[in-house]
Amino acid sequence: MSRIAFIFPGQGAQYIGMGQDFYENTEIGKKTFDEASRLLGFSMPDLCFQENDRLNITEYTQAAMVTASVAMMKVLEEKGVKPDVTAGLSLGEYAALVAAGVMSEQDAITTVRQRGILMQEAVPAGIGAMAAILALDNETIEKVVSGIEDVWVANYNCPGQTVISGRKEAVALACEKLKEAGAKRALPLNVSGPFHSGMLEEAGRKLGQVLEKVEVKTPVIPYVANVTASYVTDAADVKPLLEKQVSSSVRWQQSMEAMLADGVDTFIEIGPGKTLTGFMKKINRGVKVLNIEKLEDIEKVLAALEE
Repeated sequence: MSRIAFIFPGQGAQYIGMGQDFYENTEIGKKTFDEASRLLGFSMPDLCFQENDRLNITEYTQAAMVTASVAMMKVLEEKGVKPDVTAGLSLGEYAALVAAGVMSEQDAITTVRQRGILMQEAVPAGIGAMAAILALDNETIEKVVSGIEDVWVANYNCPGQTVISGRKEAVALACEKLKEAGAKRALPLNVSGPFHSGMLEEAGRKLGQVLEKVEVKTPVIPYVANVTASYVTDAADVKPLLEKQVSSSVRWQQSMEAMLADGVDTFIEIGPGKTLTGFMKKINRGVKVLNIEKLEDIEKVLAALEE
């Protein structure tokens, strides 16, 4: 019997039209988008399906991504597929919390709306930056970064891909030093802020205040937290970890390795794009990796699970 993980992508995977076929062709998909519109006071279908500039603005992106991912997940669950474990990359952790039974979809959507606003307000545009460092080991990256002020390791995505974050000039300097240390490339990322860096600690504290009003429950399905790359079993740990997550490294590779060590052999990426599918192919090519971003993918996944 295979052990299934639901994994959810983070910010950056969004695109116009994500989730549209779920909205137009499934009752539960439509209900999820319409509920998000009601909660947030603007049209989620318009944001996600109509050409606009807002979808790539953090305060809108985050709620849109969670809405689309949860809509897709609910359609899959209606078909009888349930996860044994779950996790999400950064923002995607909120969709994972819904899958785990820790947070209601309503609370997840309204919380990430506030999270997006807080993250966007934390650092004025143009002050921060992020860059992907390719083909250099984490130990060397950590050593170089530790010697430069205002730079942090933001994401441990997979072998050969690590992301750094911080003040723009410091990130540029770190990129040069990392190339000197052997990095194949250092690619600036098209992001609106220095996410998962110490520059967002204040945003994390403010998010902690937002979370005070949110009900969290003991996980029904185990989930792995970004900050620790370990399973969360106690509801009391959820909010402190989410607060910390805003300014801490996302330990994605380590999270996937924890699931693999636990016997998970099937990973279903739910949400726009195939970013996490690509990461998993570099972490472990021997497991089954499936993804759902179009309605037609549901039937493909059901067929693959029967193989």
